[in-house]
Amino acid sequence: MAHVQRHPLAAQAAQLLLDRIRAGEWQLGHKLPGETTLAAQLGVGRSTLREAVRELSGKGVLESRQGAGVFVTAVDVVEDWDTVLRRADIITVIEARIAIEVEGAALAARRRTPADLRAMGRALTARAESGASVAELVDADTEFHRTVVAAAHNDVLNGMFDAFVPRSRHAMIDMLRIRPLDPHADHRAHEVLLDAVRRSDPDAAAAASRVHLTSLKEAFE
Repeated sequence: MAHVQRHPLAAQAAQLLLDRIRAGEWQLGHKLPGETTLAAQLGVGRSTLREAVRELSGKGVLESRQGAGVFVTAVDVVEDWDTVLRRADIITVIEARIAIEVEGAALAARRRTPADLRAMGRALTARAESGASVAELVDADTEFHRTVVAAAHNDVLNGMFDAFVPRSRHAMIDMLRIRPLDPHADHRAHEVLLDAVRRSDPDAAAAASRVHLTSLKEAFE
């Protein structure tokens, strides 16, 4: 059984616990051994063990339940979005956008309000009238897609969409400068999406979103 060797003891104890969880010793939802037993296994005091548990609880890996014990709530530490997105390539980002926006478009077709439709119409017009700057076009395009996701009335989808914007914006600008899209075909794809949402047709909206974003992905490949 591995013991802690150096300071800081709590941080090392937390790492040893995490290593054992990653190795499958305690699976998701399982209860850890009692405090006395676990402290002895790690070779630390009970106060150090409590601090280690607090550290992993703060990272979402463990949860202390009053009167019940400590339970595994995740099998690893989840990296924050910024770290994940900085490392992700643009194809990965677009694939995630497909997952988010296809469902968002389907929900928008079911839930859109007259105000949502007006916002989408304004955004599509602004996109068509955006200046010669590629950056302006990308920003106008992003705003249109944001209005579609917003019409889904799902705060989680909205937050996920906004998280992807900074990562995809610069790549989109660079790609369009090198390989411009057919403006008429591209605009028509957005009109088809808006029309499906307006007609409250979730299947058509999802299909339009998938076709458009898949063609965008293929442009990067």
